Amino acid sequence: MPSATYPKAARLHRPLEFTNALKGKRVSRGALFALSKANTVPPLPEPIARLGLVIAKRFAHKATTRNAIKRVARESFRHHRHHLPACDYVIRLHGKVTPCSLTELKITVRKEIDNHFAKAKSA
Repeated sequence: MPSATYPKAARLHRPLEFTNALKGKRVSRGALFALSKANTVPPLPEPIARLGLVIAKRFAHKATTRNAIKRVARESFRHHRHHLPACDYVIRLHGKVTPCSLTELKITVRKEIDNHFAKAKSA
């Protein structure tokens, strides 16, 4: 079984990579997040699933909230990436985060993002 890591090769880095994934197919949309994937597989030496995050300050005002969301999203991707089709994925926050404790936020975010990746596996 491959290790569940999040190497640098599994991340989106360039703005063009984000643009291609956001212009691609929307896999799913929930209360807080939308998961999009690129229509084409990137030309990489080894085809793998890659992740990009767009967490806007207008929807999550506090830096601690944005960082917690990103941390949980990366962790979820780390667990699902070997089961996802090789493609570029972008998770975008599209709704305002309601004030709550960080623990409640992390639980909510993890459930929703896990659901999005489950849909991406079958799509």
